[in-house]
Amino acid sequence: MCNACLSRRSFLSLAAAGTVSACDGPPDLIPDAQVEAMGLQAWEQMRAETPASRNADYQGSLDAVSRRLLEEQNQRPQDWEVVVFASPQINAFALPGRKIGIYEGMFGVVQNTDQLAAIVGHEIGHLAAEHAQKRMSAQVAKSLGVRLLAWVLNVGGVEYGNEIAAALGLGVEVGLLLPYSRDHELEADRFGLQAMAGAGFRPEEAVTLWQRMQAAQGNRGPEFLATHPTPDSRIEQIEEILQTI
Repeated sequence: MCNACLSRRSFLSLAAAGTVSACDGPPDLIPDAQVEAMGLQAWEQMRAETPASRNADYQGSLDAVSRRLLEEQNQRPQDWEVVVFASPQINAFALPGRKIGIYEGMFGVVQNTDQLAAIVGHEIGHLAAEHAQKRMSAQVAKSLGVRLLAWVLNVGGVEYGNEIAAALGLGVEVGLLLPYSRDHELEADRFGLQAMAGAGFRPEEAVTLWQRMQAAQGNRGPEFLATHPTPDSRIEQIEEILQTI
């Protein structure tokens, strides 16, 4: 048996301490064409499973806001598809392939077109920064890295090799993927606020939007185990960004 063996307790202590850091994130490991194909497939599945809203006012507002933001970014609105989905969820999403969806429940939170622009600008930001590609690459890197570690530990005779690799999987999830995702959320916020200002919307309305989101969503879990910043943290970051616009 290897003299440098790690005890189960000592390793789990290290893993719990979050010894894996986010750094700059992994390189892109998945071709853009493949990511877009996956996004389009997911969109078609979404369209098949969830009906589009019949509220013409909701869809009309989304179309008008999206058009202004996209044109400000020198994008052709006709190349994009933006849809309001008939669901009470308070959420929105973007998929590779220039697809944006917003659930009807979000319209119970937004009070005006400026707040709607904050949501749409944020989702455009995710696509502009290719966050889907980066998140997928991070997941691939995590999977490959953990399997490689398990092999090295077992070949080297390290005690509890499989358990160590499994625990490190949790360490990577908490230490790399989740903060990486939160960074993407804030990056998309910055993009959205700048796009709003350029398109003639009032970016300061994003603060009110997140105050209303916080009231609508209630209590959340600890931020370090979430893929999104808490509303309080997000509002603080948005206020800092607004000072630079």
